[in-house]
Amino acid sequence: MLLKFHPSLSAFFFIFLGAWTAHGDVAAPTGSSGNAKLGMNIAGPSDSSTELPWFDVFRTSRPWISQQKDKGWGQGPKLDLDEHGWVKRLEPDCWIDTVMCTMEGGHYPSGNYTVLYQGKGKIAFQNVTQVVKEEPGRIVVNRDSSQGAFFLKILETNPDDYIRNVRVIMPGGLDVYEKNPWRPEFLARWKGVAALRFMDMMQTNHSKVREWADRPTLESATFMNGGVPLEALIDLANRLHADPWFCIPIEASDDYVRHFASMVKERLDPELKAYVEYSNEIWNSGFSQHHFAGKRGQELGLAEKPWEAAWKYTGHRSAEIFAICTSVSGNEQRWVRVLASQAASTWVSERILDVEAAAKSADALAIGPYITFCIDTKQKPTADEVAAWTVEQLLDHVEKVCLPMAITWMREQKAVADKHGLKLIAYEGGQHLVGVMDAVHNDKLTRLLLQANAHPRMGELYRRYFDEWTRLGGGLFCHYASVGSWSKWGSWGLLQYEDEKPGDSPKFVATMEWARKMGQAVGGGAL
Repeated sequence: MLLKFHPSLSAFFFIFLGAWTAHGDVAAPTGSSGNAKLGMNIAGPSDSSTELPWFDVFRTSRPWISQQKDKGWGQGPKLDLDEHGWVKRLEPDCWIDTVMCTMEGGHYPSGNYTVLYQGKGKIAFQNVTQVVKEEPGRIVVNRDSSQGAFFLKILETNPDDYIRNVRVIMPGGLDVYEKNPWRPEFLARWKGVAALRFMDMMQTNHSKVREWADRPTLESATFMNGGVPLEALIDLANRLHADPWFCIPIEASDDYVRHFASMVKERLDPELKAYVEYSNEIWNSGFSQHHFAGKRGQELGLAEKPWEAAWKYTGHRSAEIFAICTSVSGNEQRWVRVLASQAASTWVSERILDVEAAAKSADALAIGPYITFCIDTKQKPTADEVAAWTVEQLLDHVEKVCLPMAITWMREQKAVADKHGLKLIAYEGGQHLVGVMDAVHNDKLTRLLLQANAHPRMGELYRRYFDEWTRLGGGLFCHYASVGSWSKWGSWGLLQYEDEKPGDSPKFVATMEWARKMGQAVGGGAL
């Protein structure tokens, strides 16, 4: 089982810095309309993901696991891979495994799965009810999702014609997946959202992609190694007629950015705009991109302290990226150029915006104004104290303390955005009730937080939250996240599972109601 951490923890890291660096009074927002709209952070590719966007579940298969006879799990020799990640040869007494659909509870369709492949060799399975039919290049297996994860093994492969281009097609997808790889349930769920933020889809956090040749492609064996290809992301945006929000890898070269901008120019529906952001939460010391930016900022002499150098480098490099995108497209109206900052600190925002021409080259200041309650074992109220509360007591605290704090961040950051002539948008947001540090292992606390997320009052809190965002003049608001199972690591998904009835989630219902109030014809599934 993969341990899942929230990729932002936006309000936890530097939360004390945010309080410490608030200097004086911040002017009230202008109150001008921000054209508030709902956007969505789409879940990233993972064998445990409960989003299930593709008919081909091999797209989210785990990277190959090398096995060897009489050795422990995963203790086989280093694999000989081609440029797309397919195994070219196997050593004697060796084989490889991959696994799909590892989500708990069997929340994926049962039925006949069609395995297609090229090459010669021997494929076997684990946790299949029956091999219905087998012929070269095609195997039909029956799956009962209650049996759990789906294992595919390659026991033999011909080095001169090795097994490759494996596809594992869900029931009902065989006749349509080549023309439209996206499941209709997925498309219907997010129909009408204004923008799709692809931070997780692109595996932005800790990315090592530097050159265009390093990026994932449609020929990649799995999207879990490097993220979803840009071609697929643009295709999804076009199909949903939603503006895509791209996150440029932290180490991306100028050449990478030029190729990226060229593909967007060539393939994106001309009626859509592309949001472009440099990496994700560079202000956040919990991510390697923060330390990369800090080192680069110090090398450029932007600041002595590494954290301040990271903030300033964010503005510096973002401006360079924006200039390349505009130059390639020949039209700056094609882009929404985003500078992202920490919601809790206007001080951080000003450090990012003040660098050279950063603010003048951007269109929007983006924050993650979460309804934040990060609970640990030392700061009061402690994890043990909160765990002893009733769900009503917890939600009272969220209503009286956490929600007003989020609204304050919105108001203060709106004033900063207005000062620099930028729109205020939210790259992420929603509830942020989670145990941190040692408190993450407090099972009683976890049960309480999960109960709170499913409570009708959570829907009411979301309604007030979105209404305040609208009243204060906020623009696009990208909720974090779309679909994801809830656990001790957080309850980020508006829905927990792709087969969950949408009307059973109060925060999902409240979010869709707000979008409709903003004039969006959102689908949202059958509420």
